[in-house]
Amino acid sequence: MENFFFWTFVLTMIGSGIGVIANKNPVASAMNLVLMIICIAGLFVLLGAYFLAAVQVLVYAGAVMVLFLFIIMLLDLKAEQLANFRMLGIVGGLLTVLLLGIGFFLAGKNITSLVGKTDKVIQNSSIKALGELLFGNYALAFEAVGVLLLISMIGVIILSKKDLD
Repeated sequence: MENFFFWTFVLTMIGSGIGVIANKNPVASAMNLVLMIICIAGLFVLLGAYFLAAVQVLVYAGAVMVLFLFIIMLLDLKAEQLANFRMLGIVGGLLTVLLLGIGFFLAGKNITSLVGKTDKVIQNSSIKALGELLFGNYALAFEAVGVLLLISMIGVIILSKKDLD
């Protein structure tokens, strides 16, 4: 039964991910992203990480996506016209995906060094231990995610401003 739910979540994530980039309407793209985030939370439930699943739904599908939809609707974005794809853009995109794949592969080899640090959270199973780990050892990564969200919001505003002028 777990395999059925796993593949259901994965295939739905892939489909909604394609919907995010294929839709011309920004609101429909945002709704596909919400579906994708909910499927990620479903995978967390299958892994037994119920707290992470709840945080995923509350923070990302709830707060962040409501903020994105608010910005999209406030700026009254219309459907985008698809630009002509140039060969340089396609090659650049494929090169980026290749480099990211190599980076994730190399980072995955060293993932076993993190096991000892997360044992404290698993043994205590408390929010306090999770908070100490998140804001202690992984504070830089936590701040990087916040900056990434800020940059993406600024990017949406800048991209929509040029259409208004």
